[in-house]
Amino acid sequence: MRTLISASIAAFATLLGSTAAMATDWTPPGPIKLAIAFAAGGGADTQARLIAEELETRHGWSIVPEQITGKGGMNLALAIKDEPNDGSVIGMVVTETLGYNMRAAEAGVTPADFTPIVTTAGFQMGIVSQASKGWNTFHDVIAAAKDGERIRFGVMSPKLADIAYLLGKRNGVDLNIIQVAGGRAVMNGVNAGDMDLGFMAGIQSKGVAAGDLVNLASALSTPLGQTPDAPLLSDLGVEFSADGYFVFIGPAGMPTEAGEALASAIAEVVRDESTKAGGVIRNSFGGPTVITGEELNALVNSDFENAGALLAAASE
Repeated sequence: MRTLISASIAAFATLLGSTAAMATDWTPPGPIKLAIAFAAGGGADTQARLIAEELETRHGWSIVPEQITGKGGMNLALAIKDEPNDGSVIGMVVTETLGYNMRAAEAGVTPADFTPIVTTAGFQMGIVSQASKGWNTFHDVIAAAKDGERIRFGVMSPKLADIAYLLGKRNGVDLNIIQVAGGRAVMNGVNAGDMDLGFMAGIQSKGVAAGDLVNLASALSTPLGQTPDAPLLSDLGVEFSADGYFVFIGPAGMPTEAGEALASAIAEVVRDESTKAGGVIRNSFGGPTVITGEELNALVNSDFENAGALLAAASE
């Protein structure tokens, strides 16, 4: 995945040069409705609204944000599926929406019903505990569970619940999996002692830097930037990962000029650290990750296929 991201960024640098004029020439047919799949006031919602604000400033477009939350982004996806595909309706979700959540929902839609436009940032998803627990890696958690300690594991989505279940199964231990709404709720639960550990997607970085929290494992297919020595899920016997990105989407069949203009404009904003949006992405999400075009389509389709394998493994 690290190679994919690097190649995507390099390819997109070329794409920006070839589509800069298109981003300038294309004009939305009217105000753009931006559906946001995240709760108002959170980091993801703030990111989306700041991107919209900067796009208005740079291009003169009128963008109207609207919250459509629930069911891991599926409510948003279903709400925009049959809207006009001319660039006047877009949404921001996570790639998990088009992968695991869409596969699990069995709502009669697939990634082919949408146009992936561009990603903005990835997750630094780790498995985290308080430093006071005395654990250094997830191997210590396994040892504690085998010694009879009851381990309460916080997750914020069904996909992560399945991965947590497989972590226990592959290592011969029972984990008490607690699902809550959002990574902040997991962090609050861990800090309050209501959970022993949990998945956190970058929100843990300040606590880790201060020595209060520990990244016990990377939930990504690659090492965590902040704790590169933490084991991967593959080191723990789990063949799946929690790789994911914030992504803008539209209804299927969006004209090429509209999709490329939107992708180019959004990418320019998120990669410019002088903008408020770029600053938030740098500080809260570890910096921008821009993937678009055929590589983004391949990523989304791969996530959808892998979700089927994860669901099957977790049901065994």
